[in-house]
Amino acid sequence: MADAMTGDLGAQVGDEPPICRRCLVEGRVQGVYFRGAAREQALRFGVTGYARNLPDGRVEVLACGSPAAVAQLRDWLRAGPPMARVSAVTCEPREYRPWSGFSVD
Repeated sequence: MADAMTGDLGAQVGDEPPICRRCLVEGRVQGVYFRGAAREQALRFGVTGYARNLPDGRVEVLACGSPAAVAQLRDWLRAGPPMARVSAVTCEPREYRPWSGFSVD
């Protein structure tokens, strides 16, 4: 119901506070345009954060945004771009903090 003084409708159905998830992606994920493709997908879904290679061959992705958008990116990470061969994706919650854009390190 709208507030009579301001016309504010309040939170819409499905509005949830933003979240961050740190995901580690294993498999053949370096040298196959994984980070660049992850950035493209993140921007498409409205997710901020970063993707970077780790010395052990994994890719680390920090994904921040609405729970639905972060879930979409997480689902995409499980397959990755055509040349990737993902063997595992593990994600854990991180404290939310606003990011500007999605960087590739």
